[in-house]
Amino acid sequence: MRTRTLGSTGPTVSSLGLGAMGMTDGAYGPSDRDESLATVRAALDSGVTLIDTGDFYGMGDNELLLADALRGRDRADYRLSVKFGMLRGPGHEALGFDARPAAVKNFLAYTLRRLGTDHVDIYRPARLDPTVPIEDTVGAIAELVEAGFVRHVGLSELNADTIRRAAAVTPISDLQIEYSLISRAVEAEVLPTLRELGIGLTAYGVLSRGLISGHWDAGVARTGDFRAFSPRFAQGNVEHNLALVEALRAVAEEKGCTVAQLAIAWVAAQGPDVVPLVGARTRNRLAEALPALDLELTPQDLARIEAAVPVGSARGDRYPSAFMAGLGVGN
Repeated sequence: MRTRTLGSTGPTVSSLGLGAMGMTDGAYGPSDRDESLATVRAALDSGVTLIDTGDFYGMGDNELLLADALRGRDRADYRLSVKFGMLRGPGHEALGFDARPAAVKNFLAYTLRRLGTDHVDIYRPARLDPTVPIEDTVGAIAELVEAGFVRHVGLSELNADTIRRAAAVTPISDLQIEYSLISRAVEAEVLPTLRELGIGLTAYGVLSRGLISGHWDAGVARTGDFRAFSPRFAQGNVEHNLALVEALRAVAEEKGCTVAQLAIAWVAAQGPDVVPLVGARTRNRLAEALPALDLELTPQDLARIEAAVPVGSARGDRYPSAFMAGLGVGN
């Protein structure tokens, strides 16, 4: 397994990370606990060392699942990235965000208990709390670093100006943000800012929630699935977007790989400071993703990929309009 270092101050991790949200959250339909456990263990056995979760994924169930999957493993063999701050009611309804310093420390106390560990490797607010200065939030995480409960301060879904303000307070290991062939808004200001400041990027949504995986069928019903109300999956948009996937498939077939592998490899090729996260929920999907690390994309390959899926060619926002306002950048 190849490795990459997150920024100038972050940890060294596998070149591909595992995102665990879909294993319990229900956002992408039902999941199988036994298969999820097996997938996490298979990822570790394959050399994946970066595992990403959130304390609000499955109302804490995601962390409990990871605790089971990681039990008996040497703590030095993996890195845990944890997001916090999302508030939910007993009916799973969204209640806003809380990134006050006291809340930051409270959230971490519960996370450590659920995960069964004495520290997390990267701790990050999932979104910006509009009522709390980012300086206060990352300052609280920095205090947790000093106390030994956190190793590195991370960020998520912030714009360039807010990243600069956070980095002026404490070293930042990485920004987690959506980045894929059809979600490239980070390239305008965010990615150059990260590189200027020596901050890495962990990219989620590299397959755009399955849309550009090569496996999505527009006619499949997805009751209770996030994609049922995602603009990019909406009727009229999804057909256009899947046509882009078919253009990408032609390139993938010439490279002798799957569409998903090509899409993951494209993200990894954007720089040694970029680490793709794959939300594989099964061992089969994990097994498909891993060979993407061995794909060598030439300048000609990259040109063909971007001709197949030009910047801005996707239809629909990456989130419903109610959620877009809370993002640092758009599509």
